[in-house]
Amino acid sequence: MNENKIPHTKNALVSFSKAIENVADKVSQSVVSVRSKTRGIGSGVVWTSDGLIVTCNHIVRKLDELEVSFSNGKSFPANVIGNDPYSDIALLKIQANGKNDTISLNPIEIGDSENLKAGQFVLALANPYGEYPSITEGIITSERSSLGGGRWGGITNNIVITDARLNPGYSGGPLVDVEGKMIGLNAAYVSSRGIAIRASKVRNITDQLAKYGAIKIAYLGVVTDEISLPREVGAQLEPSQEEGLMVLSVEKDTPAKKAGLLLGDIIIGFDAQPIASIHDLRRQLLNQDVIGKSVKLAIIRGEKKSEITITPRESSGSN
Repeated sequence: MNENKIPHTKNALVSFSKAIENVADKVSQSVVSVRSKTRGIGSGVVWTSDGLIVTCNHIVRKLDELEVSFSNGKSFPANVIGNDPYSDIALLKIQANGKNDTISLNPIEIGDSENLKAGQFVLALANPYGEYPSITEGIITSERSSLGGGRWGGITNNIVITDARLNPGYSGGPLVDVEGKMIGLNAAYVSSRGIAIRASKVRNITDQLAKYGAIKIAYLGVVTDEISLPREVGAQLEPSQEEGLMVLSVEKDTPAKKAGLLLGDIIIGFDAQPIASIHDLRRQLLNQDVIGKSVKLAIIRGEKKSEITITPRESSGSN
């Protein structure tokens, strides 16, 4: 062993440790405890300086009596001002306890969650008991942004997958990069993998919740299921496609019915964007610009590709 390298190695480790301590200290000021009388305890993230807190929807109920606590010992009542069960995101607003009570908040800084790399170092933070923040570390284990199957609902899409252990109470806390910028909202721990909702999706959902109290989504009026396309059919598409959504039901007096969509049709595109899964379709329908707009719906009918024009309407429910 070259002894001349030992001091250098030690200094590097000390520097790394100090850097992580600094990041943890900085982010901890933006991590809170969220207590629900009906659903227990979780964590939350200070979103804005005027009292908005982001957490996971599975921690709270719409009419819950909530308490948000900070590591400085202060606690405040909070209300749910908007939630989206599908994406598992809820937006809270804390209230001052009295005229002389002031709320000094440190909103978390949002990072780039679209250009993540496998091996990237991350920290997961939580504060379920409103005392001292808890921290775990890990790396991004996959650049994938989705998981197969619908078992976990909307949180299987636009996610960050890490090996950071998420203990009970970590849901609703932030996943941050080495600069302390939030890249995800911790939501679940599945098969020894931490699942966080990407910050870009959190921002999109919370913007709508803050403005409308709910998610405005375009409505078609169909029930669909994911299906694998026959190889010869998928190969004929440009670009080629292996999956689509089969129409199982078309509701009366809906945009789908008026457009002439039929049972057995396979949806493969919406407004020039490929549709291979329910998540793909929902992503397009979350674009408020398509509400009331005539768009092209690409379908396969009788093994032939065709297009129909459909005009989605607004809905707060499923599609």
